[in-house]
Amino acid sequence: MEENKNVIPAFTQQDFLYTSAPYEYLYQFQDDKFQYAQMREQMKVYAASIGVKGFIGLFNAFLESQQKSSGLSMDNATSFDGQEIELYSGPYTCDDYGVTTVDRYGYDHVICKHPIMPIRRLVNIDTNEERLEIAYKKGSRWRSIIVEKTVIASSTSILQLAAKGVLVNSENAKELSTYLLDMEQFNYDALPENKSVSRLGWITEHDFAPFVDDIIFDGDALFRQMYSSVSQRGDYEKWLDAMRELRKKRGVGRIFLAASFASVLLKPLGMLPFFVHAYGETEVGKSVGLMIAASVWANPKIGEYITTFNSTVVGQEMTAIFLNNLPMCIDELQIQEASGVKDYDSIIYKLCEGKGKIRGAKSGGLQQTGTWQCCFISSGERPITNHNSKGGALNRSIEFECSEKIYDDLPGLCNILTANYGHGGYEFIRMLQNEPRVLEYIKAIHKEFFAKLQKNKSMDKQANSIALILAVDYFLTQKMFCDGNHLSVKDFLDVLKTDEDVSINKRAYEYLTELPARYPNYFEPDKFNVYKGECWGKVDNDYIYIIKSVFDREMAAEGYNPTLFLSWAKRNGLLYSSDDRNSRTTRVTKFGQKSTRCVVLKANDYQEKPPL
Repeated sequence: MEENKNVIPAFTQQDFLYTSAPYEYLYQFQDDKFQYAQMREQMKVYAASIGVKGFIGLFNAFLESQQKSSGLSMDNATSFDGQEIELYSGPYTCDDYGVTTVDRYGYDHVICKHPIMPIRRLVNIDTNEERLEIAYKKGSRWRSIIVEKTVIASSTSILQLAAKGVLVNSENAKELSTYLLDMEQFNYDALPENKSVSRLGWITEHDFAPFVDDIIFDGDALFRQMYSSVSQRGDYEKWLDAMRELRKKRGVGRIFLAASFASVLLKPLGMLPFFVHAYGETEVGKSVGLMIAASVWANPKIGEYITTFNSTVVGQEMTAIFLNNLPMCIDELQIQEASGVKDYDSIIYKLCEGKGKIRGAKSGGLQQTGTWQCCFISSGERPITNHNSKGGALNRSIEFECSEKIYDDLPGLCNILTANYGHGGYEFIRMLQNEPRVLEYIKAIHKEFFAKLQKNKSMDKQANSIALILAVDYFLTQKMFCDGNHLSVKDFLDVLKTDEDVSINKRAYEYLTELPARYPNYFEPDKFNVYKGECWGKVDNDYIYIIKSVFDREMAAEGYNPTLFLSWAKRNGLLYSSDDRNSRTTRVTKFGQKSTRCVVLKANDYQEKPPL
């Protein structure tokens, strides 16, 4: 084997400490990495033998000064096999054995036992926060992770990287943190910088994520798969043909389709979020309806883009923040019922508010509050509202009963959707971006449909949402589907809510006046004036007497507010009460030999008072 025949000149200690000659001598071997590495070790040993410690550190400083003065490429750069980018490494040696540096005694000190380096700087377009994409190699495979700068800057927080496979512990955490920050500082101009987002939807007046060039997702890893699912796959024409066939049949499927497109216009039009919900028995295609809505934008397979109700309120809120303007498709309402949830009003209110809950940050202060403006498209075996739902929940919901199959060949449609998706939404966004008159045109149609819906005495919020669905569907009928099968106001007449429908007090009145028919034994004593069951009250001359304690109990059980109801009933002439100033909503009534206070309601809107 041929030996290294280079003999180190007889440099003195003064040469090492006061001149650049030893360092220039070593630098001449830079073109041969193996010989260079050998000579560097020999020079290190020689320098130590004459009392010069820290030779590697001095040499790295020499290289750095050379780089600044001449702009030459430095040899002390990262040399990881398969690295994405070469970076100047300063005092660090970065090769396939890991990352090392020289301690103050001139000995190599290991910082990390595998290759690791920053490869990209990301700046979030919403918050202007910087993150780093860190690449690391375990075995023969490179991996990467996007982390906040605050994680890297702390020797405690950087331990989180251990969960991703980085060899970091309490011993090397501080040194690894310093190394990564140093590498960014050394190579600030050399590191690529990209804009990043942690959500979908509109990011400027014209740009829409993810349809923006050179933008990178830097959000929660749990949403990375959903972000990736928003893409185009397969044949656009095959998807269009399937949708044209669907649109021939009036039903929930085509309404879900139009609502999915309409979701992205809530922000440009300044509208509030709303629910579109389909309920009915199994085997009619409710879940396929959600796949139709999802296929407009993304992979419609369950688990890719479509979510379920099997999540906490915080989870639903975080998903809404992430989707931002794209529709949130939620399947299987009954999953929450199995968990004991029977009232969805609170979910509707929270999601349709469009703003997250204010929460404290771990580091002190408050977290940034997320917002969203999107449509929620859901399905289940029963309605999302009920007889005692408050007006706000009814007003924000558009519900359809799904009693017939939405498509004749459901399995065939599923196959088409999972192989061809994402094109419709992409083309719609391009229309909005490339032709400003499109939005103005949809606004004008929306105004016309809203006026028609108001003629049916519908509630403004619900009418506003339905008008948007109708306007978007009308536009797409002309510009995308070209089939003449647009939706009409008639398709929504059965689901429109009027002021009377939304009035929770009116529904409470109807419930209370039905009690004698539902529980006759509690209101009708026998001929001996004895009740067969409990005594809840009585019916006399078209007036219903309900014992006050029973009234309070039943109202609470059904979710009605007794105080607000009594005030409403008195204003509307439906309540007969005492003249006693201390009790203007009840009346003392005898039941046999005993007297008790009752709520007395007109059963048929009679105007005369009952006998005393």
